[in-house]
Amino acid sequence: MNRIPESPLPLRAHHGMCLAFFEGKGYSDGFTAHMRDILHSLKGDTPVRICCESDIICRACPNLKNGVCTSESIVNLYDARVLELCCLRPGQFMTWESFSSLVASCILRPGLRHTICGSCRWNEICARRSAQLFP
Repeated sequence: MNRIPESPLPLRAHHGMCLAFFEGKGYSDGFTAHMRDILHSLKGDTPVRICCESDIICRACPNLKNGVCTSESIVNLYDARVLELCCLRPGQFMTWESFSSLVASCILRPGLRHTICGSCRWNEICARRSAQLFP
């Protein structure tokens, strides 16, 4: 298991959606194992800092080059839309439970996920999981 840094964990805004639908698939085996470790480490009261830059999940992503995502322009749009719909701002601190609940109530339950990241390469997984979790 990868060592999880001390709290609060930096977490990109759009990763609130990714974590809600994660099912063990990812960019690489190392990335997938890392994301699983992060997801399992998040408890309701785990403090997180909502951000719009490389975060705890990105650290194991093969698309992170010199601290910047190779898809930075598109993921910045994902982050901005999540912040807007959840009425959050970058740098805001909250618990994992509060953040994941906001993402669920403001984006996932109303069926807005596809308007944010419907063109993402993982869209098929998220669409299927969304239909199962939020019918």
